[in-house]
Amino acid sequence: MTASVASRQPIAPPAFGVYLHWPFCAAKCPYCDFNSHVRHGGWDEAGFLAAYIAELAETRARIGARVVSSVFIGGGTPSLMQPNTVAALIAEVDRLWPIAADAEITIEANPGSVEANRFSGYREAGVNRVSIGVQALADADLRALGRIHSVAEARRAIEIGQRCFQRVSFDLIYARQGQTETAWRNELSEALAIGVDHLSLYQLTIEPATAFEQLYKAGKLRIPDDEQAQALYAATQELTAAAGLPIYEISNHARTGQESRHNLLYWRYGEYAGIGPGAHGRLIVDGARRATSTERNPEQWVKRVLTAGHGRIEDEALSTVQCADEALLMGLRLTEGLDLNRLAELNGTRPSGTVVDELTNLGLLRRHGAHRIIATPNGRMVLNEIVLQLARSMG
Repeated sequence: MTASVASRQPIAPPAFGVYLHWPFCAAKCPYCDFNSHVRHGGWDEAGFLAAYIAELAETRARIGARVVSSVFIGGGTPSLMQPNTVAALIAEVDRLWPIAADAEITIEANPGSVEANRFSGYREAGVNRVSIGVQALADADLRALGRIHSVAEARRAIEIGQRCFQRVSFDLIYARQGQTETAWRNELSEALAIGVDHLSLYQLTIEPATAFEQLYKAGKLRIPDDEQAQALYAATQELTAAAGLPIYEISNHARTGQESRHNLLYWRYGEYAGIGPGAHGRLIVDGARRATSTERNPEQWVKRVLTAGHGRIEDEALSTVQCADEALLMGLRLTEGLDLNRLAELNGTRPSGTVVDELTNLGLLRRHGAHRIIATPNGRMVLNEIVLQLARSMG
């Protein structure tokens, strides 16, 4: 681990965030298992806005006062929304809780839906950070991924984003079919030269119930094997660290201070409300942490909200063991690691020192100070197994 990564300190303690899920896309990507839907006939944006506002109000009544440290508008393709809809959503969140003066407010965008006027409208609505789904910097690869934008459109979207917002991030997918380490190094170098302060770099995985899964099972799609994928991952760490954007989470890289605060809230096991079709949340209600999720079908979600005031279909009180397991899995994704004192607050215990020592001796964990453990680069490759062993050691 480089010195720059090891020296990162937590930006802030776990806080409260609001996630707003906009479910519509212009097209469904074949690798995507997110809750996204295509509606060629359009959608009733005013009707959906009313439902979001109703679900926000019900959540506020349920959990009471908070100060919102971050808002993340994800999808789907939220940049298909009109700026006045985004403005109304942000204003309602602020009215209900409110939003902290220095809050991070992010919207996701796809290059094909980016217009200068629309981005300006989002900025005026209060958005101060944009995350752009570029995915590849080669037109042939974009087509293979089912993307409907070009590299030129992606570059234009980034340029507009840099003019309109304080902070810009974009996504790339690597370990694509036929991708060599040399090709990925060249592409990533090109991405780093663009000059943003945050990159999300995801290794392509074959997700269940996607078009790519069908192609993969039929032998029509091949992706790099584990050894090749590890080489691509190692190249990713090398190039991003050299460019001043070292890893801070398994798939995310940033200059110090430019990390996604909303996503850090997830990984530090903070509290957040999930609003909209298919949104997930972790809420503290009457002192207990609850896992929530909402109806995935957009139109059915609206009906539920109009009937009950919310679209929740799952609302589970988590045991202390479940909380500890989740906190372990999330915290060890971060290069800052996991605070064992906080884990003890959730579960009343901590992993066995003997097991921690064994994993440390295997080069999978390291200790940082008296109360923090960190997954090493090798450990991040087998993170699920590490979490399982640590969880078992807590009894």
